[in-house]
Amino acid sequence: MSASPPPADPALRRRDELRHFLRTRRARLTPQDVGMPEAGRRRTPGLRREEVAVLSGVGVSWYTRLEQGRDINVSGEVLDAVARTLGMDGTEREHLYLLSGLNPPLAESEPGARVPEELVRVLDAWSPLPAYIRDRYWNLAAVNDAAAEVLGYGEGEHNCLVTFFASARYRALAREWSAAAPQVVGRFRRDAARYPDDPEFGRLAGDLMSVSPEFAELWDRHEVDSGTRAVKALVHPQAGDLVFESTLLGVPELPGHCLVLYNPMPDTGTREALERLMASVRLAATG
Repeated sequence: MSASPPPADPALRRRDELRHFLRTRRARLTPQDVGMPEAGRRRTPGLRREEVAVLSGVGVSWYTRLEQGRDINVSGEVLDAVARTLGMDGTEREHLYLLSGLNPPLAESEPGARVPEELVRVLDAWSPLPAYIRDRYWNLAAVNDAAAEVLGYGEGEHNCLVTFFASARYRALAREWSAAAPQVVGRFRRDAARYPDDPEFGRLAGDLMSVSPEFAELWDRHEVDSGTRAVKALVHPQAGDLVFESTLLGVPELPGHCLVLYNPMPDTGTREALERLMASVRLAATG
């Protein structure tokens, strides 16, 4: 017997997907899985709707309407209770939120989360082009050799925002520092707004305001910037003029982290200059 085609209406398709998703999550559990006694044989596998409702602390009729894909009001608290009852992992919980028409809560990684080796290899493979991974506070979590050489992200630099405003070396490198500064602050404020209960953003901004009048003035503007791409023009003491397009990509394995890739602008000689620079750096390191 062939499956029926999905509804044409997007809202109905979402509810239809929600109905099947909840049914399959319920069918994979037994009463013993949730600490309930087995009460005889069951005609169908899995928990009953009534059991899911009781364990989740919601009404049976409400849960039934939810699983039937009815158009009802839901809250994050109730969805979290259902997700716990059905033993959903983080990916399934996010899927439940989306199918229910809610924005999933932001996933969080542990402070100082270790960057997986495969991502370190991605950074290394990107060289001689600069690349790095930063966490939600813009702390540098992993840096390739080109980013360390070209951007000055060496052992003494631990945070992109602090480096931008407090490093004399970086300011000397950046050809359009004053023009880029408002965008940098606007993007950091946008990121901070995603974590309104996290005091670390305020602490970091307060520390920077005490040492950088430029940052203090820009922070007080309360402007935001949503860009994920930017053009970076640098003047390197050995390589000369370098012009990059930088792109930020989310890292699913590390919630709150971004992979930042620098790609040479075409027809600027940047790639050739980088290849010569990094070849000389590596030669000096092995010599």
